Amino acid sequence: MLGDDAELTTAVLAAQDGDEDAFRAVYRAVHPRLLGYIRTLVGDADAEDVASESWLQISRDLDRFSGDADRFRGWAARIARNRALDHLRMRGRRPAIGGDETELTEKPAESDTADEAMEALSTGRTMNLIAQLPQDQAEAVILRVVVGLDAKSAAKTLGKRPGAVRTAAHRGLKRLAELLEADAGAGAASENPPGALGGVPPQPKRRVASGVRTGVTHWRSRTQKDM
Repeated sequence: MLGDDAELTTAVLAAQDGDEDAFRAVYRAVHPRLLGYIRTLVGDADAEDVASESWLQISRDLDRFSGDADRFRGWAARIARNRALDHLRMRGRRPAIGGDETELTEKPAESDTADEAMEALSTGRTMNLIAQLPQDQAEAVILRVVVGLDAKSAAKTLGKRPGAVRTAAHRGLKRLAELLEADAGAGAASENPPGALGGVPPQPKRRVASGVRTGVTHWRSRTQKDM
């Protein structure tokens, strides 16, 4: 996989000149993150098909592209989003849209917490949790943290203002942190059921009526206070 933006920029330029190996290198560098974004829009079942359609268009229109690695990622993400929305329209489906944050577009975020989530976002389990976020937050988190776009490029992809994308990403990351904490707590509870002390198994009980402890099965999105 290409190690940095300079290498990706060089590979894109070479691919535009017809270098098939360079195009394969671009694909390997960009596809995993792009696929993760597409999954947030259409779900797992259709993500690979939409990704294939997206790469067909990317390869077909590559000679029209102009810019560096960051612009390429944004351009590819816009193509993927358009193909995903076309796919949903054809099937009579619509992505689950979260709350409208247009009233927050003028409120700047004091800091970007994306770096804090990078390690956690590398796991498939966390990607499943992202799918539980409102659609606007899920897209913003994926584009900013996973695809690696800056706020301006992500805003252009989504047709929103950078302030709105920053706010949605920040709220999404805060909500994701809560989900991760709850998920970790549920895992710990399953490993150490009530009554167990360290490695000592609980004593068997005869006829004790007790409720079954269950994990959280549904999360309702709530407005988080902006930074």
